[in-house]
Amino acid sequence: MKLLLDSTRCQGYGLCQEQAPDLVELDEWGYAEVITLVVAPAAEESARACADSCPNAALRVEK
Repeated sequence: MKLLLDSTRCQGYGLCQEQAPDLVELDEWGYAEVITLVVAPAAEESARACADSCPNAALRVEK
């Protein structure tokens, strides 16, 4: 599974990072940056919650 970010849609709410701090970090302005593209099987639930939490659908999971 991959966690993908469309940075043009990110508005810096930070909700994604709250759901998956091991997968997403926030830059100095509060915008999301994916730490790792490939998600470990143990973190798949966190990746889905992370993507679902984004109000602008900037994140998505892909198999």
